[in-house]
Amino acid sequence: MECGGIKRMTQLSEARAGRTTPEMKAVADQEGIDVDVLRERIACGQVVIPLNRNHQNIKPVGIGSGLRTKVNANIGTSTDYADIVMEVEKAKAAVEAGTDTIMDLSTGGDLEQIRRTIMKEVPMVIGTVPIYQAAIQIIREKGALTRMTADDLFSVLERQAEEGVDFFTVHCGVTRSSVERLQKQGRLTDIVSRGGSFLVTWMIANDKENPLYEHYDRLLEIVRAHDVTLSLGDGMRPGSLKDATDRAQVEELIILGELTNQAWEQDVQVMIEGPGHIPFDQIQMNIQLQKQLCRGAPFYVLGPIVTDVAPGYDHITSAIGGTLAATAGADFLCYVTPGEHLRLPDVEDVRQGVIAARIAGHAADVANGLPGALEWDNAMSTARKHLNWEEQIKLSIDPKRARDLREQGKPHMNDVCSMCGEYCAIKLVDEALHAKNRKIS
Repeated sequence: MECGGIKRMTQLSEARAGRTTPEMKAVADQEGIDVDVLRERIACGQVVIPLNRNHQNIKPVGIGSGLRTKVNANIGTSTDYADIVMEVEKAKAAVEAGTDTIMDLSTGGDLEQIRRTIMKEVPMVIGTVPIYQAAIQIIREKGALTRMTADDLFSVLERQAEEGVDFFTVHCGVTRSSVERLQKQGRLTDIVSRGGSFLVTWMIANDKENPLYEHYDRLLEIVRAHDVTLSLGDGMRPGSLKDATDRAQVEELIILGELTNQAWEQDVQVMIEGPGHIPFDQIQMNIQLQKQLCRGAPFYVLGPIVTDVAPGYDHITSAIGGTLAATAGADFLCYVTPGEHLRLPDVEDVRQGVIAARIAGHAADVANGLPGALEWDNAMSTARKHLNWEEQIKLSIDPKRARDLREQGKPHMNDVCSMCGEYCAIKLVDEALHAKNRKIS
């Protein structure tokens, strides 16, 4: 891609040239790894740094092999609730809870104003699903999604890239062949991806191929010009356990693997999005399949949700799946909130979703032997051993929650908790051992 006679570089092209960018150095310092090792992983597509060159003063985030498992928080308006102030509050709550990135999935209100406000008020790596804005604009302007043109869609992609969006979810693997595969095999929940449903509706009505697939080179040209990372979306992801790992899902993944190679040829960074509802015993196989077909590209999973029967608790069902997924090789967990399947999440839903996903990711980091992960747990255990409550609160993944619970259940004896009180096991054994040692001495 030439711009004014100067070839625009990306993190991937710089890594392949053996050059270390400031963003690579910052990520290496955050992760505690050698910058040369990080650069090599970026060069071979195993790590991405989603950071649009137009998005200034943002802390870089590395996602991929050998790095801490990252967490994304989805926010955004709906047609029922289009309050910009609320969405900014939710974004800030996600940041306070420790999210690594934010995706704006707004579908109600002034979509451009909402996105720009969030990007101004919350300096974080930001992702979007551009088909949302393209489809909704056409519905408002022309009365029907089916009247959208390829130019309408690519115009939105260009505008969002110019604004500084760091990564795009694009459902390029929703093709006429994958839709036909889904129709032939049958599904309980058909398509639950909103972006996927927009595209399928348009494709069937117009009897045309998905423009994101048919004109993929045009997409690559746009994202390369701004170093936007592609998050190749899973429009055929299963929305129920019954549909997990079926032909439509796997065919889409095969297509995404091919598109990954094409993106790498153009020095475009790529992540692959993974399934939502997956039985626990199929998660590891799904991760291994993605890593094989997509040659180790970072894997971004929604949950996965391991049971369909827990509305109101899907931050828990997804954390269960997220831990196994990240242990098996997933790199990026999209949070799921307690409100999933029930409502637009509120501020507290967002906070709980981020914390649950962070717990899942950290548990996997410990299991995977990530440097520094177990040390955090050991520091907490040391504080517990010494009944050091302030240190325990400080080391908690959610210090505010830990402090609130501690104060709500204030014990009569300040050095213990109200669960065991004077019969605190740690205190009793410590006193007994000290008494024994005094007798021996």
